[in-house]
Amino acid sequence: MRKNLQQLFQEFLFESEFVKKVRPATMRGYSNTFHLFTKLLPETTIDSLSVETIITFFRVLHERKRIVGKGMIKIGIKKSTVATYWGKLSAFFEWLVAKSYLSANPLRSMQYPTPSYEERKYLKKEDIEKIISAIHIHHNNNVFILKRNLLLFYILLFCGLRKEELLSLKIRDIDFERKILIVRGETSKSQLTREVPLHSSVLMYLKDYLQARKKYTTPHLITSSLRDEKFTEKGLKYLVQKLQNTSGIRFHLHQMRHTFAVNFLNSSNNIAKLKQLLGHRSLSMTLIYLRCLPTNEMKKDIECMSIDKMI
Repeated sequence: MRKNLQQLFQEFLFESEFVKKVRPATMRGYSNTFHLFTKLLPETTIDSLSVETIITFFRVLHERKRIVGKGMIKIGIKKSTVATYWGKLSAFFEWLVAKSYLSANPLRSMQYPTPSYEERKYLKKEDIEKIISAIHIHHNNNVFILKRNLLLFYILLFCGLRKEELLSLKIRDIDFERKILIVRGETSKSQLTREVPLHSSVLMYLKDYLQARKKYTTPHLITSSLRDEKFTEKGLKYLVQKLQNTSGIRFHLHQMRHTFAVNFLNSSNNIAKLKQLLGHRSLSMTLIYLRCLPTNEMKKDIECMSIDKMI
């Protein structure tokens, strides 16, 4: 019996999870995109997959009305959102081609919608200060929660970790003798193991936090305040919402990674080192983080130029 598109997608997911060891966040992205694709185009089969099918999907996606916020009706999607769906679908289509279920990936004959990122992605100093102040306010008179949350945000700011990498950290990943933090390949988006030097501020908050978490037996570094287990993504999301409301800063955790990248480059001017610290496979990936470099930070570089120094 011939397999339908849903069955083939399940095989793709199984292989991605158990053979390629794709991260849970990426797996959710695959599933959510495929669910949306089949919801908007329920009659699509392996035989009907074509360039026209993909164009129809993105057209319907763009024209559909949806409710956001407090009952507001919104139409259209950002180019960056199109690029995200494009990438997730393309991964499945390439798998279909490799397994000989599909003769060609229909997305390959279409131009990739390179998104433009004009908005600021990093957090300013005053934004960070307000968020840190909010951490000191919101800890329910629990010193352990205060120390955990301070460490959590300092690791994000001074180590440039992704959210999933942070939550997956274990006690064994901290090397106090060498003063480094180890990000394991199995928890990283790039699947590359990397070592990140620990800033003195992070070390200080880390030692303070570990002193307060002595009663915990879980191997995970960032723990729940209620149970002897790792801090969950749901708990982290709740924390961010609380800090947003208190600080007045509408931020998301990935901005911390952008903030780390911009400030590291501003301090060292070494993009090769930044690539290694961020755990990127290619320099082009690192360059994406530099799209929001503030113009005023380039003034001193321009001022250093002179006719006498020109080649």
